[in-house]
Amino acid sequence: MAVQHFLTLRDLPRNTLKTLIDDAVRLKKARHARAAAADWLPLRGLVLGMIFEKSSTRTRVSFEAGVSQLGGSAIFLSPKDTQLGRGEPVEDTARVISRMVDIIMVRTFEHEKIETFAQHSRVPVINALTDDFHPCQLLADMQTFVEHRGDIAGKTVAWVGDGNNMCQSYINAAQQFDFQLRIACPDGFRPMTSLLEAHSDRVSIGSDPAAAVDGAHLVVTDTWASMGQEEEKKLREEKFARFQVNHDLMARAHDQALFMHCLPAYRGHEVSAELLEDPRYSVVWDEAENRLYAQQALMLHLLGLPVP
Repeated sequence: MAVQHFLTLRDLPRNTLKTLIDDAVRLKKARHARAAAADWLPLRGLVLGMIFEKSSTRTRVSFEAGVSQLGGSAIFLSPKDTQLGRGEPVEDTARVISRMVDIIMVRTFEHEKIETFAQHSRVPVINALTDDFHPCQLLADMQTFVEHRGDIAGKTVAWVGDGNNMCQSYINAAQQFDFQLRIACPDGFRPMTSLLEAHSDRVSIGSDPAAAVDGAHLVVTDTWASMGQEEEKKLREEKFARFQVNHDLMARAHDQALFMHCLPAYRGHEVSAELLEDPRYSVVWDEAENRLYAQQALMLHLLGLPVP
């Protein structure tokens, strides 16, 4: 049987993704209620390899805590800890590490690198972020919407800001979770043309944040300068100045609209401090917490283990 990887949302069918969200909700409810059986440790004796070429707060804590809560263990590997940092080919590292652990997550730069890694891995590989996609965050976002507003199918989502890896994962999510996506971003910062063309029935793009947000059920943004783009920060701040999500912009959304941001957030830039802290709209803290449960559900699925 072929090993199942999770490199983008398109790697799993719609019904499986919906099941993952349902499982994540159940895992969260059980933990909050302390209702999980004390002897239910499905990952006992299993090891997660965590390869970080990009640093992280939420990704590392959610994966490491998530596997530990389910009885497994995790090994953190940075470029300083591995031969990848000294130029060992990705495929060689994949062949070796996948013989020693049961599942692997990779957080790196070029998406092609994780594709190469997965092609040479004996065990499931999870994309914990590349320059092109961030599918684990989308699982958490979809879980958060379900918890607060129910099924996102048929709804309208507005993306305001950079056409980055998060935006591109939202394009995939529009297809997989059956919603309409409106993107507003400055010229020169659009997502991949091939993605837009492939999903033109569900995705529209322009440069007017107000038009994108008008009547939307969910409004999402991200930092204007992602990791590795620090030298462009000043230029980006100038280009994105009118793309801040704030109360004035949210007033154009649906009266039950939610606001999400994958964090870290830079108050006063892509989002106003007031909106980020306003519980009438902002669900960013639930969104961050849900990384834990969405990824637990994902790991269990990829390892063929059921959620009770």
